[in-house]
Amino acid sequence: MGRRKTKNQINQESNDHTNMDTTTNNNHLRFQDADEVIEDAAETSNLDQSMGGCELDDSNDKTSADYYFDSYSHFGIHEEMLKDTVRTKTYQNVIYQNRFLFKNKVVLDVGAGTGILSLFCAKAGAEHVYAVECSDMADMAKQIVETNGYSKVITVLKGKIEELELPVPKVDIIISEWMGYFLLFENMLNSVLYARDKWLVDDGVVLPDIATLHLTAIEDKDYKEDKIEFWNNVYGFDMSCIKKQALSEPLVDTVDQNQIATNCQLLKTMDISKMSSGDCSFTAPFKLVASRDDFIHALVAYFDVSFTKCHKLMGFSTGPRSRGTHWKQTVLYLEDVLTICEGETIVGSLTVAPNKKNPRDVDIMLKYTLNGRRCNASRVQYYKMR
Repeated sequence: MGRRKTKNQINQESNDHTNMDTTTNNNHLRFQDADEVIEDAAETSNLDQSMGGCELDDSNDKTSADYYFDSYSHFGIHEEMLKDTVRTKTYQNVIYQNRFLFKNKVVLDVGAGTGILSLFCAKAGAEHVYAVECSDMADMAKQIVETNGYSKVITVLKGKIEELELPVPKVDIIISEWMGYFLLFENMLNSVLYARDKWLVDDGVVLPDIATLHLTAIEDKDYKEDKIEFWNNVYGFDMSCIKKQALSEPLVDTVDQNQIATNCQLLKTMDISKMSSGDCSFTAPFKLVASRDDFIHALVAYFDVSFTKCHKLMGFSTGPRSRGTHWKQTVLYLEDVLTICEGETIVGSLTVAPNKKNPRDVDIMLKYTLNGRRCNASRVQYYKMR
């Protein structure tokens, strides 16, 4: 396959939203494209394209991000997320097509960014929306809210949700786009769980409420050689000592579905309305069955999210067989090249935990074994998402 895009390149291939199909395949929910006309969608989408009336303040220019919240002060990352139409239009459809959930309700938007989800909620009839954003983008969000005439409905609060006090004792709904690469990178989920435990009414709604992590295996000879084996001979010099470090860094990238050589295995289901923060650390067994004779160079992880409180089940997938998103997939390259025959299995486990020094990073331990006719391998590998 050709050279892939870097993880910071804006995904130009996401064109339509997706709705969830209740059919199951390979232990995970499948999604199909939906072409329904969205009420007021064209009008609302203009909010993504223009920030008329917003004045830039150059008095506190920032350099490249050294800290998590600093990175969300830059416009580029918000542009990338807003232009991810699978992501943004799914949230828009969830809100606009389920106005009964939002009408006259108090909503808390955790990690509001530009305030787009808060604007959707206000337009859907929410009584009031509290948009919490820790980065300097909160200042822009206030201007955006004012420019679009929602200052009486939306209150933007700048700061960490763990350190703020809301003007109300409880909220009816918590909405957030908290998912990171590999679902858990950046670990914003803990902030959502904190907000849920402190602010949500007993029968309140968390959106989205279900997230699932999945695993599959791919053939990726050309790109692995370019990315990993490259270090064996760099302009005639041996730099192979870097290979170990390169292997330990998961690659966020777009995988061609034709590379998939096994089934897709459900690893973990998270119910955001009930889980605890400790559930972000887990060990999940897997069994990947080869669908053809092939070579395995990497395992690939991706996630699905769903909104089960809607009138009709809705959600999206970030898998290789679904429409592309800015999350792409997470590729874990193997030290071994596994020669696998149709019907043979790779068995093992994946252990995931927040890094002890920086909980927004993710540590991964992969154990795998293949006892095949043409290949026998057993290994433990460690990865660090930084």
